[in-house]
Amino acid sequence: MKNLTKLLSVSALLAATYITTPAYAEDAPVCGMNSGQAATGDPIKVGGINGNAPPGDFSGGTDAAAAYFACVNANGGINGRPIEYIVENDQWNPELAGQVGTKLVKDEGVVALVGNGSVVSMAVNAKLYKDEGVMAMASACAISDCYENSNIVSTNQGPLPSGIGALKYAVEELGTEHAACIGFNIPNNGGWACDWMNKYMESKGKKGTSILMDPTAVDLNSVYLQALAEGVDTILLMLPSGPAIGLLKVAEEQGGRDQFKWVSPTPIYEPGVEKVIGDYWDGHLYVNIELAQFDSKGADNKNWVAVMNKYGKEGDRRDTFSQSGFISAKFFTDALLKLDAASIDRASVTKAIKGIVGAKSDLLCGAYYVGEADRHMPNHAGRMMVYKNGGFETVRDCYDIDTAYLDPIRAQEKALGITK
Repeated sequence: MKNLTKLLSVSALLAATYITTPAYAEDAPVCGMNSGQAATGDPIKVGGINGNAPPGDFSGGTDAAAAYFACVNANGGINGRPIEYIVENDQWNPELAGQVGTKLVKDEGVVALVGNGSVVSMAVNAKLYKDEGVMAMASACAISDCYENSNIVSTNQGPLPSGIGALKYAVEELGTEHAACIGFNIPNNGGWACDWMNKYMESKGKKGTSILMDPTAVDLNSVYLQALAEGVDTILLMLPSGPAIGLLKVAEEQGGRDQFKWVSPTPIYEPGVEKVIGDYWDGHLYVNIELAQFDSKGADNKNWVAVMNKYGKEGDRRDTFSQSGFISAKFFTDALLKLDAASIDRASVTKAIKGIVGAKSDLLCGAYYVGEADRHMPNHAGRMMVYKNGGFETVRDCYDIDTAYLDPIRAQEKALGITK
């Protein structure tokens, strides 16, 4: 109960500090046709599914996609046709995930799904998307089913590339020899990602250990003690932000900051974290991020802020998933604007999405692409940050990872002309 109370208090504080307004927030948003005229034609139905319930809120992607589509609709839509964006919350419930997936794909007849973010929905509905010929341009994937499916592609990296990116920095710059990957005991999530973390460590002549916990009965104290018992020198926080910060709190209570090197994939990088973890972790917490820094001056990042400020709703998340949902919605819109608006249907939209090759954004370190393939992971290069002076500072800019998992991905990139 103590651990649950800790996680809930952390989540509540983060939720209260998500809305940020950088100095360039006065910039006007640019969306779609940017005509300034509202779209009035026949709506194009697009779906989105998020998972928003303990132990994590993955709604940032659909929040941002909704804001971007609202902006598109206010600026001519898809050659005159507005996007009707229908969002469902699967609440981390497999049965509900199947129900809302069927509702959107079969009952509503959406032409695609955009901004999806869920742990359970991707696994439950992957076959449905493939069978029905519908594409999901996701923004918050965290399980293997999301990346190993012909009809799902995400702009976020997920735990595997981001986690290996964090470990790569730890090995090369922090002297890591033995890392503990701490995650949830979900086979296609924590088990999948931590297995590949361990393979990466082995490939470098180092050691990796998995410490997985039941997401329905989180015991952070036991996990911390197990890490001590394993004799690791580095902890990789392969967890959503709430549990990850909860474990940092446990370590602080035990005076354990200097016992380990502390690294994390993206989830812990979000507005409000500094108000939760405080000065204790200054210079001791390293985080690999999947997209651009929140205060980046890149055109797409600035436009994300402008769109959220004008078209977002109060309480919308402003996290990495939100950035990812924004750019997924933008790439989707750009693809649809090339089609004959009168003949847009699921088949033409699926073809248009699979035809995306070499799309660029300052939010990403590399080109975004889809193509015809049995798996998709276009985003696998990130940046490394350190928690410093009450915020995050870049210590290594865009760099790629080393893992055999990417072998088929790299082959696809070569075939598409993304790389030589």
